[in-house]
Amino acid sequence: MTRAEFKRRRSQLMRMMGPGSIAILPSAPVAIRNRDADYPYRPDSDFYYLTGFPEPEAVAVLIPGRKQAEYVLFCRDRDLEKETWNGRRAGQEGACELYDADDSFPIGDLNDILPRMIEQSERVFYAMGCNHELDKQLSEWISTIRNQGRAGVHGPLEFVALDHYLHDMRLYKSRSEIKAMRTAAKISAKAHRRAMQFCRPGLMEWQVEAELVHECARQGGRFQAYTPIVGGGANGCILHYVENSAELQSGDLLLIDAGCEYEYYASDITRTFPVNGRFSPEQKALYELVLKSQAAAIEQVRPGNHWNDPHDAVVKVITKGLVELGILKGRVSSLIKKEAYRPFYMHRAGHWLGMDVHDVGDYKIDGKWRLLEPGMVLTVEPGLYIPAGSKGVAKKWWNIGIRIEDDVLVTKDGHDILSKDVPKSVEEIEALMAG
Repeated sequence: MTRAEFKRRRSQLMRMMGPGSIAILPSAPVAIRNRDADYPYRPDSDFYYLTGFPEPEAVAVLIPGRKQAEYVLFCRDRDLEKETWNGRRAGQEGACELYDADDSFPIGDLNDILPRMIEQSERVFYAMGCNHELDKQLSEWISTIRNQGRAGVHGPLEFVALDHYLHDMRLYKSRSEIKAMRTAAKISAKAHRRAMQFCRPGLMEWQVEAELVHECARQGGRFQAYTPIVGGGANGCILHYVENSAELQSGDLLLIDAGCEYEYYASDITRTFPVNGRFSPEQKALYELVLKSQAAAIEQVRPGNHWNDPHDAVVKVITKGLVELGILKGRVSSLIKKEAYRPFYMHRAGHWLGMDVHDVGDYKIDGKWRLLEPGMVLTVEPGLYIPAGSKGVAKKWWNIGIRIEDDVLVTKDGHDILSKDVPKSVEEIEALMAG
């Protein structure tokens, strides 16, 4: 993202806030992995969306109409000794010169400076519950300010949920954001193709995962957007299986749900394919049913349709198909009404996608499903899962877990599948795996 993009976002939010307001956004804290080792640092998505600032121990403050500085960034000051051990810091000078803050103060001065900014405001925009330490500080500051009422200090009269405004902004992707997401999807597509070509019986799930993660990293997607799911056979029937520790068996399917992050934007792709390169008749029948349901759902992704239309399309196709295969019995309409498909398809057909893999944004407005609009990005991911012991289901279907997931952009004329570079028809997959 360019500096102009971050500035545009801040300006848009401050226009919505109006004069007399203050917005306070903390970055994410450092997360300890074990003892003195940290997880790789990743800033809070809301904070980074507005600032582009990648360091921990930072708080952004926006004050629309403030003459001396509308955008103030509290961050760590320069410390050559600590930077020698743990990496460079922007400091106050860098916060202004590199990240366009109007003014910057050391994070250690937050308790002295920010309360004075708050007491001059009428409304506080803040996401309560995201940073418990700052929640506590803010409560203490407000209490102190209100106790000064007899001295003529009134402070803010209204608290507004910042995430309500900010998350609606994040739901609509700009050209720069779409470019980043398209790149993330292309990198992940190459990784999924590599995993298909590498896969063979006798390998461990983690070995296939390693090929996928390596390909993402070498293409510029150094970090995964979430922990990869690499589940062979019965493990493919566990929706969030992340152990990735079993040996792959000939005759089983392998389900991979994985996607890299590029410039802080996520991809999210799932493919299911045979470990030995050839679908069995039962695997093929269920796979093509899921694929047909996904095609029907993607066709519903266009402006003017509502969020639930793709899911409804999946349910209709899958229920009808399960009846035709003898797995469900009865009238399709009645089975849909009583959700008879849920033992085999228990999740929804997708979710918003953006800086977070399960991205922000309301799915309903005033109790009604939200209409799809250009610039929104969602996943479309139907599945079927038939674990061993499924009551009333013939054994030939057992331990077949299938999910097919793509990243789909809503365009002005319909949709664009960002992850289309990964094969998904039976013929394409078998041809790729045959080499």
